[in-house]
Amino acid sequence: ETEYRSNGIGKLCDALSCFVTEKRNGSYELKMTYPSFGLHAEDLTEGNIILAKPAERTTVQPFRIYKITTPLTGLLEVCARHIQYQENFITVSPFSAVGSQAAMAAISSHVTTPCPFSFWMDIDSSATFTITTPATVRGCLGGMDGSMLDTYGGEYEWDMYTALLHGHRGADHGVKIVYGKNLIDFK
Repeated sequence: ETEYRSNGIGKLCDALSCFVTEKRNGSYELKMTYPSFGLHAEDLTEGNIILAKPAERTTVQPFRIYKITTPLTGLLEVCARHIQYQENFITVSPFSAVGSQAAMAAISSHVTTPCPFSFWMDIDSSATFTITTPATVRGCLGGMDGSMLDTYGGEYEWDMYTALLHGHRGADHGVKIVYGKNLIDFK
């Protein structure tokens, strides 16, 4: 499934908590607490996908379950990673491209296995991007020395099956955090 037009197996309305954490150019994970007697508890298995809205101003995103634990409390602790982690299993053959836009397009054309992902960037650079040995798509994007992130900089946004490399993600609204004024404690 890549369209997610229905509720799939069903809504996880029994969930006690569900948090999504995204680190800048890093991990993007979901952690959920679900009762072992919940309506869909038996459907929460490794490899299944949970569709969740990670933040107020974003669209729903797919997260693949990679770990489920059952502590003594009887509540399931479900850990899932964004679907983009699937890029770790798609290989790219060696290539070289001049310019950021050409490099991003070359990733799609040099994959050695089927790739459901698309790639986009708003950075315009004439730097050369080179992969000398076979690598994974995720490695090319930002998980190894000489990656797109190393070569062109920027900040990644993961939206469903699209990897977006922005020059700067977010906006500067001119707000300053000043100790004693709008910051009263720091731990």
